[in-house]
Amino acid sequence: MSRSVRLAAVALGSAAVVTAAALPATAATGSHTLPAPHRSPVVIGAVQADSPGRDDGSNRSLNAEWVTVKNTGLRPVNLKGWTLTSERTHKTYRFHHLRLGGRQEVRVHTGNGRDTWRDVFQDRRDYAWDNRRDTATLRNDRRNVVDTEHWGRHLR
Repeated sequence: MSRSVRLAAVALGSAAVVTAAALPATAATGSHTLPAPHRSPVVIGAVQADSPGRDDGSNRSLNAEWVTVKNTGLRPVNLKGWTLTSERTHKTYRFHHLRLGGRQEVRVHTGNGRDTWRDVFQDRRDYAWDNRRDTATLRNDRRNVVDTEHWGRHLR
């Protein structure tokens, strides 16, 4: 093999390695593959998927089921168009005009209520999260997975 052919082969091999390294990573979850979380200071915080007491379907009980979304960064983030989805129930909440300040958090309640900068409401009449096991997925306005939170036992 001539020297120029060997150099061309080395250059092509190097380009392939660089290209493969630049591809987005994926994270395997169960029987399907999700994109790796998008780097963001906004994350899912505490989760109360099972409202205390009996699940009687009242607005009080629905609002005792919540997920906290928090901005761990110093700069504000506009959550307009972001979504929070349950893997088990397939219910999705879409954020509207909410500017989450640096080091602030917002609690996303399932039931009805008046939105504030601290609490927002999905305005549902049934439960959004599975009490025993579920995965909450937070996506940004470009549909990139930003964070996930799992609870309970997961089937494989």
